[in-house]
Amino acid sequence: MSGRGAAAVRALHAEWTKLATLRGTAWLLVALAAATVAAGAAAMWPVDAARCPSPAECFEDTPKLSLSGVRAGQVAAVVLGVLAIGGEYGTRTIVPTLAAVPRRGLVLAAKAAVVAVLVAAAGAAGVAGSLAAGRFVLPRNGFTAEAGYPPLSLLDGATARAAAGSVLYLVLVALLGLGAAAAVRGTAAGLTGALGLLWAAPVVVPLLGDERWRERVERFAPMPAGLSVQATRALERLPIGPW
Repeated sequence: MSGRGAAAVRALHAEWTKLATLRGTAWLLVALAAATVAAGAAAMWPVDAARCPSPAECFEDTPKLSLSGVRAGQVAAVVLGVLAIGGEYGTRTIVPTLAAVPRRGLVLAAKAAVVAVLVAAAGAAGVAGSLAAGRFVLPRNGFTAEAGYPPLSLLDGATARAAAGSVLYLVLVALLGLGAAAAVRGTAAGLTGALGLLWAAPVVVPLLGDERWRERVERFAPMPAGLSVQATRALERLPIGPW
C-alpha cells in the first residue's frame, strides 16, 4: 500500500473510532431511524380515502406520504454531521487531530466517509420501517390495490427511487451539517447554519407573492429540491426533477 493509501486508512480508522465512541452517536442514529418511522406513521394515520369522492380520486402519493418522516429524521442526521467536527473545535482536540494528519482535506474526507456510512445505515433502517408502516396503515385507510394504490414495495421502480433517494438525502444533509461546522469551526453556529439552510425555504416560500420567485427558491433550496426525489405522482408539478 502506498504512503497516501496507508494515511487514508489510518485517518478513516481514527475518525471511525472517534465517532463510534462519541457520547450520543448511537442515540442520534436510533433517533434518526425512530423519528423517520414515527413521524411518517403519524402523517399517514389521519389520511383516509373515505374523505375523498372515491379512493381513486384522492390522488394521494402514498410512497411520498409514508416517507414524510424523513423531514423529522433529518434533524438527527444534521446534528450528527455537526458533532463529527464541531465538537473537536469546541474542545480543541482538533489540534492533535491535525498534528497526526496534517492534510486537512484528508481529515475532512475521512470524517465525511464515516458520517455518510453511519447515516446511510440508520437512514435505510428508518426508510424500510416507514415503508413497512405504510403497508400496515394505508390499506386500513382505504388505500388498497383495488382502489389503485398497490402495497408499497421496493420492487416498484418509483417507490424504490423514492426510498433510495430518501436515504441519499439524509446522507447529504448530514454532510451539509459537517461542512457547515467545518466552515464556522463550531457546533452551535454550524448547527444553526445547517438547519437554517434547510428550514428557511419552507418558511419563506409561502410569503413570496411572485410565483416565479417561489419556483426559484424551491428549485435551489436544499429541502424542497432534495425531497423532490420522494415524489411518484404529478412529477410535472415538481420544482425540480426527482433526481
